Amino acid sequence: MAVYTQHLPQWKRDEVEEIKRGSEEHQVVGLVDMYGIPAKQVQQIRKNLRGVATVKMTRNTLIEHAMSEMGGQVEDLKGHLSGQSALIFTDENPFKLFKLLEQTKTKMAAKPGETAPEDIVVPKGPTSFKPGPIVGELQQVGIPAAIEGGKVKIRDTKTVVKKGEVINKKMAEALVKLDIKPMDVGLILQAAFYRDSIFTPDLLAIDETQYYNNVVLAAQQAFNLSVNAVIPTQLTAGAIIAKAFREAQSLGVEASIYEKGVADLIIGRAFREMLAIAVAAAGSGYELDEATQAAAAAASAAPAAATEAPAAPAEEEKEEEEEEEKEDEEGGMAGLGALFG
Repeated sequence: MAVYTQHLPQWKRDEVEEIKRGSEEHQVVGLVDMYGIPAKQVQQIRKNLRGVATVKMTRNTLIEHAMSEMGGQVEDLKGHLSGQSALIFTDENPFKLFKLLEQTKTKMAAKPGETAPEDIVVPKGPTSFKPGPIVGELQQVGIPAAIEGGKVKIRDTKTVVKKGEVINKKMAEALVKLDIKPMDVGLILQAAFYRDSIFTPDLLAIDETQYYNNVVLAAQQAFNLSVNAVIPTQLTAGAIIAKAFREAQSLGVEASIYEKGVADLIIGRAFREMLAIAVAAAGSGYELDEATQAAAAAASAAPAAATEAPAAPAEEEKEEEEEEEKEDEEGGMAGLGALFG
């Protein structure tokens, strides 16, 4: 028997061994705060976590004994013990565990003396109350109540308690009467041990949408850098070649190099320039032949095409790049999904 538990009664030694066994059999061992959670909610949480995670409630001193006996990095969990801590064992990674615990939280009425976890807002609109003392009670705590149409009505939406402020007794009673439940009740992850590292909530509380958007933006910027710096990769080689092709075409047109694939563009540009001169001449009183008038009218009715390169290749290349980026994004989302659940 380890020195830490030699002096403990048998039932306590059994508890310590159970903690050690659970830690060895699961990839993640964490500490959760059970303070203020009613027994009914605890039962519901256990039910929601069934098959995914196991919660073990025991004394903090016994958790300390177990962690000390195991040693190594897991012993650092002792520094996160506080209040009514309990252990949670799972094979999910800590990011998924944190997200799962957040999803199991439920709303409850506020008690006097509790701190508002977020701004508490009373919405504008009618209530089910008939005229009576309730109007004065609501007004006393700053809720703009009035009688309208034989019912008590909240005239304007108002923030009655700001995040971090203490909820007093009268405000708590008013919120109960209005059926406003601002308090999140559930297991609060204090820390998790995974692969020789301690993860705290500030590391695990990730905005997945923002994280995904950052990855997508980074992928787009890397793609553009590769194309513009002519660094060919499997994903960007096609875009680099297409860009070089368009630039070569533009150079051929500007320099009037009559090569295959360029001559038609040069002639097309010359034709459009001729029409522009003809239209300008007509504006100065010169008469145009019927063919030139018809061509000028057609050119005026439709937007002029680009003179340096055809639009089609650029559009096709853009579609190709978008398809490639979409594949990259889908692959990235699959990876993020595996990480965060």
